[in-house]
Amino acid sequence: MTQVGDGPAPVTAAGDLLAERYRLERHINDDSAGRQVWRGVDVVLRRPVAVVMRAPGGDAAEEMLSAAVTASRVSHSNLIGVYDAIDEGFRAFVVREWIEGSALRDMVTEEEPLDPDRTTSVLHAVASALSALHASGMAHGNIHPGTILVGNDGRIVLTDARVDASTSPESDVRALGACGYFMLTGHWPWEGGRAPSALPDGRRDAAGTLAAPRQVRAGVPSYLDDLIMDLLNLELSLPTAAVLSAELARLDLGEQGFFGSGGTLGFADEGTTAEPSRTPTPRLVAIGGTALALVITGLVLGVKALNAKADPQNPPASISATPSIKGQTETLKLTPAQIRIVDPKGDRQETKNAENVIDGDIKTTWKTNGYTKANFGGSKDGMGILISLDKPVNVASVKLQLALGGAAVELRTGHVSGEANSAGDTAIVTSYERLGNVQTSTGTTVVFPAGIETQYLLIWFTELPLADQASEHPYRISVQEISVEVQ
Repeated sequence: MTQVGDGPAPVTAAGDLLAERYRLERHINDDSAGRQVWRGVDVVLRRPVAVVMRAPGGDAAEEMLSAAVTASRVSHSNLIGVYDAIDEGFRAFVVREWIEGSALRDMVTEEEPLDPDRTTSVLHAVASALSALHASGMAHGNIHPGTILVGNDGRIVLTDARVDASTSPESDVRALGACGYFMLTGHWPWEGGRAPSALPDGRRDAAGTLAAPRQVRAGVPSYLDDLIMDLLNLELSLPTAAVLSAELARLDLGEQGFFGSGGTLGFADEGTTAEPSRTPTPRLVAIGGTALALVITGLVLGVKALNAKADPQNPPASISATPSIKGQTETLKLTPAQIRIVDPKGDRQETKNAENVIDGDIKTTWKTNGYTKANFGGSKDGMGILISLDKPVNVASVKLQLALGGAAVELRTGHVSGEANSAGDTAIVTSYERLGNVQTSTGTTVVFPAGIETQYLLIWFTELPLADQASEHPYRISVQEISVEVQ
């Protein structure tokens, strides 16, 4: 974060150049906290940006700037990229990725809610983003339909994190359930109108009990109805975002075509926060210490709340005999024998010290040689780190801690470990399948939600960050730590 001296606050207008780099182009809106949101251009990198500005800066902007700085350290395809945070005293502003598209709040109405497949895609994307944030030690604290954005290209992005005393991973997951309810019904389930844009309150009976999505509209499958209502039930403990993301991944087919093109993105109002309902639904769940039973039968995700007093002789018909969820996640204890460097086109001189990425000490790293260009100087397609587990397990996520941001990295999986030589490395790279898209790490923490049963994982780097501008070989990657979460 950059700090600039105090001074008189100038009038902000289109064409202004902030920090000698960011030119304001168009005012989008003002939120309830009095902040201005602008579309701008980074004149150095020549790319569009969003600029969120508030006055004054200093202590009044501390929460906004702190949240931006923290979020900038986490890289995930479903999280908005944060590029800069500047405090000029009389004003402060955050510069972040610009996305052409629409906020979820502008896409859903009572007359036109999202269908179950689209709802599942959004829930999966946001749960994946939350999993990355929570793995880094940060909670979002501002999940609502105004902070979930859908780009014209179908990308689903979470933005506008908050940092305050009420923020927690549990409240994030609960709020995701509220967004699911909104997507299916066009109504906000929590009383008090605390969602942005005065969304319609959820429908309730005479006793004040919230109507389930299936009671509001036809065609909502029971598994999705149960999932949403369980997430809203304050009497239930919750799964982690990693567990929820892994289970939703089994159902979500990832069809980006679900979302058509929209207008210019309407940015979210960070001044509002979600508040739980005081009238939770009266269904209880207790399955091996977890709140939800997420069940797969083929490509069908089943979620069923089991009443604590249910008759064991008459179990619910929708419960599968083979539930897939195993409760909370745990971090595997990896050994040096399970880690090695994959470098099919290298001279094997960069394959040493792989064990440093699992020793629990961020001061010890595995790093490449320096290269003249980010693409390994054009000498190779990439390099990677192979993780060989003892047996196939349900991998929830893989977390990567880097010394510098700016790398392009992807997660792959396959069925062979290969010999530690060029031929063996080539067999791995050519046979392994990519899990999801390449992630460009603007931050130093990369979390890949996996949601797959596998024994072999490959972290594959295709671009290197700029490490030393003064060097003739300035591009190098340094990996501090890797951890694998399993169910």
